[in-house]
Amino acid sequence: MEYIQITKDNIENEHICCALGAKQYVQAVKEKKKWLTERINEGLVFYRLNERAKVFIEYLPAEMAWAPIEAPNYMFINCLWVSGKYKNNEHAKQLLAKCKEDAMARGMDGIVHIVGEKKYPYLSDKRFFEHMGFELKDWAAPYFQLVALQWNDQAAVPSFKKQVKYSTVAEKGISIYYTAQCPFAVGMIEDLRKAAENKGVAFHAHRLTTKEEAQNSPAIWPTFGLFYNGEFITHEIMSTNKFEKLLTELLED
Repeated sequence: MEYIQITKDNIENEHICCALGAKQYVQAVKEKKKWLTERINEGLVFYRLNERAKVFIEYLPAEMAWAPIEAPNYMFINCLWVSGKYKNNEHAKQLLAKCKEDAMARGMDGIVHIVGEKKYPYLSDKRFFEHMGFELKDWAAPYFQLVALQWNDQAAVPSFKKQVKYSTVAEKGISIYYTAQCPFAVGMIEDLRKAAENKGVAFHAHRLTTKEEAQNSPAIWPTFGLFYNGEFITHEIMSTNKFEKLLTELLED
């Protein structure tokens, strides 16, 4: 099957896989496209399968990544997603090969990506990246791991920034840090706010709008990071029902 590259010239007329077919996220997808267009100017590359499917890779130079990492001269994978019937058809390998070919052509030393210590929603499967030769380079509590495929033995060792090793925030109640990188995050914020207010829980939403804010945020995965009374809880973008259950559990503790 053919892969197509999303560019500034075709992005308005092409789907970008995220929230595909979900009418409630129309505005959030528009914001994601705006975010992508701005990042393309900074070296971001987006390939997707030429089908109406959630099969794509999104990557850019790590120095420009919206993530709290130190990985000079590496390529950073924002997202590699293959879903549904398209799994187990070599798409992930082929998309990763495009990223590697691009990184090597640019004279980079390797590729870096954030995974979970086990399988979590919205994080890549660690086992796949290990199978593809990626090695653990750093970790951040409670379950984030930084893995890299490195082909230059003299290259710097990628790491998380110090502020996220055991990150906390000062606010009481719910604090969420998020970006426009994921339509699901943008689309859910107001619903989560209402759910928190209905339970009398203070709610603070911090939209990160620059790479500097994302690189220096307390959220290990700045696409979405949820804290309660200062402590990190989850990176998972939740439905309203799941969030309400989480609030009930937090209030009972």
